[in-house]
Amino acid sequence: MNKLLTQTAIAKKAIVIGAGFGGLAAALRLRALGYQVTVFDKLDGAGGRARTFARNTKNGYFEYDAGPTVLTAPILFEELFALFGEKLSDFVTLLPVKPWYRMQFADGKTLDYGGDTANIQAEIAKFSQTDALNYPKFLAHTEAIFKVGYQQYGDKPFSTWRNMLSALPQLIRFRADRSVYDTTAHFFKHDAVRRAFSIQPLLVGGNPFNTTSIYSLIHFLERKWGIWYPQGGMRALVNALVTCGQRQGVNYEFNQTVTGLQLENGKITAVKLANGETAQADIIVTNADPANVYSNWLGESPKPLLHGHYKHSMSLFVWYFSTKKIYADVQHHSILFGNEYRQTLTNIFDKKILDNDLSIYLHRPAATDKSHPADHDSFYALVPVPNLSAAIDWTTAAPALRKLLGKMLQTKILPDLENQLIHDFHITPNYFETELQSILGAAFGIQPTFFQSAKFRYQNQSALQNLYFVGASTHPGAGVPGVVLSAKVLENILKNNNE
Repeated sequence: MNKLLTQTAIAKKAIVIGAGFGGLAAALRLRALGYQVTVFDKLDGAGGRARTFARNTKNGYFEYDAGPTVLTAPILFEELFALFGEKLSDFVTLLPVKPWYRMQFADGKTLDYGGDTANIQAEIAKFSQTDALNYPKFLAHTEAIFKVGYQQYGDKPFSTWRNMLSALPQLIRFRADRSVYDTTAHFFKHDAVRRAFSIQPLLVGGNPFNTTSIYSLIHFLERKWGIWYPQGGMRALVNALVTCGQRQGVNYEFNQTVTGLQLENGKITAVKLANGETAQADIIVTNADPANVYSNWLGESPKPLLHGHYKHSMSLFVWYFSTKKIYADVQHHSILFGNEYRQTLTNIFDKKILDNDLSIYLHRPAATDKSHPADHDSFYALVPVPNLSAAIDWTTAAPALRKLLGKMLQTKILPDLENQLIHDFHITPNYFETELQSILGAAFGIQPTFFQSAKFRYQNQSALQNLYFVGASTHPGAGVPGVVLSAKVLENILKNNNE
């Protein structure tokens, strides 16, 4: 057991709301600090966005990763197990994904994204020799941003404006006012290469054309640690975190819906549950959407200054399906670009309209994980769509989009798909609003623009005493590394408060 646990009298109680990656990481870090920890989640198991969809049908039993399919900083998970003298590798096997992604463009040309410098340059050279020669400069630039944005400030709270001002010189140096796309365009000239190396903000809910260039660090983060997939699916990693927590005394209560927070004299003292009960704690940590917490759980209590003014991320339409045919030539991750790039993103983020020129993220875990059942292939196809601020009736839009998506996949990458289907279903932005309680059905919380980053995001420590936040809309941001790192920010806050 962690030394801190053995030296600290376990007295204080902590409640964590939500068993997504942020909540699971927070529970472990709180336990290592000596808290008695209970985790509540409205779903029937852990994972949140990273839950597993299991379907038992007449055609067989099918399991699907519901959300994240990319693990880019395994060191963050290794740290969590090391808190208790454990090893991540004793709980789950991580498999390298190669290539990281296969990018396929509208003309059918492909770029295999990932690998060492020589491999990446060779792929870029298929489009532009000049861009290939410029890649090392781009890599060096993303490394410099990584050393500041991730290593220096990633786990540090921005609780005061002094914290923000201290980071300002570095933000100016790296032109944080520029977008990821503008930064990419500074190094590369070919349209396909610019798309391939600027798409990462979409993985954290941002538009590459207005996401702050600080998020260019994602490329170096991928280069530093690679991209991995847990054997047995993302559920294996989720289950490993829960198992580790249970061994250390963390209590997990599922099918428990939190409906509010009890506020007394500016202090949060308990959570209110749908069954009419309340649960008392010394601190409350919520992995739930802060916009929902402030709007629906705290009544007329004071709200953060920017609450109600944030721009929320896009949402997603995701089609989960299995086939009797094994598509052995399809990579683990394929990104299929449509004809347009900027205009499609403008339609999604700004004009709030559905675009028939789809860009598709296709996940095929069997390409990496040989423990996948051999009698069928499984996929999910993800399409960015407007959030629920758009005037879209998903009862009619979803079937039409599903039909278009199937047709495009069959034409571009999965021949005879419709005849090979043995199971399928889909989710729309309504899922993110109802099941995950995300305001406007935003799939990634608030957008990662410059004025919605660091001090400008929802703060990890609320102005209300005893209330803390982890997850996508807090610092440092969305994506698996971001939400797991937010638990480390929480830990640093609590340590500082106790000094």
